[in-house]
Amino acid sequence: MKTYNCIIVDDEELARELIETHLSQLPDFKVVASCDSAIEASVVLKNQKVDLMFLDIEMPVLKGTDFLKNLAHKPKVIFTTAYREYAIESYELNVVDYLLKPIIFTRFFKAIEKFLDTQVQVKEQSKDVVLPDHIFIQSNKRYIKIRFDEVLYIESIKDYIKIHTVEDMILVKHGLSAFLERLDTRFLRAHRSYIVNVEKVTSFTKQDIEIGKHEIPIGELYKKDVLRVLSS
Repeated sequence: MKTYNCIIVDDEELARELIETHLSQLPDFKVVASCDSAIEASVVLKNQKVDLMFLDIEMPVLKGTDFLKNLAHKPKVIFTTAYREYAIESYELNVVDYLLKPIIFTRFFKAIEKFLDTQVQVKEQSKDVVLPDHIFIQSNKRYIKIRFDEVLYIESIKDYIKIHTVEDMILVKHGLSAFLERLDTRFLRAHRSYIVNVEKVTSFTKQDIEIGKHEIPIGELYKKDVLRVLSS
């Protein structure tokens, strides 16, 4: 039986302890770290395999939503918060579930079941030999086929994204983070407003990336991961 490594990120000690207590009743889940800030959690995630993160939203210095947006490699996430108004944003970030404090065990267990469902889906997808090389994206009332090998970069503008391809530019209403989840591993978040196709990069510095005649800035929060990937 697989054991799932969990990390709890919350600035309230009692909130962290409650989640640990709930997890202690589930034999297949192990708490590998309990962090009081997103900064502390970022260090753990770089050095420890994590399958599931319980992430508070309202935290000092760096909010949970901003922390998640900036992660290059995301574990599955369950948001924990006392505020209902983040529900829509959490949906756009493609998290497993959204738990309101105080978290009772029956609701907690339902979130765990959702997480386990995602793991079953991953196992089923891994049986496929051929990975998808495209997606369909809705623009107005039409669904347009986007081939991954034709995409240069994706740019976020408020509630919309511009998908820049070799021959065209497609404007659709979509969140950038949620769109990244639909792409394959050749795509990399380089800036809060940009995703790039690593295979299309023609040159780069510590400040920007060039894809043909296009120049894309590298965000400070993404710089370390971007330079590591492009230099490898």
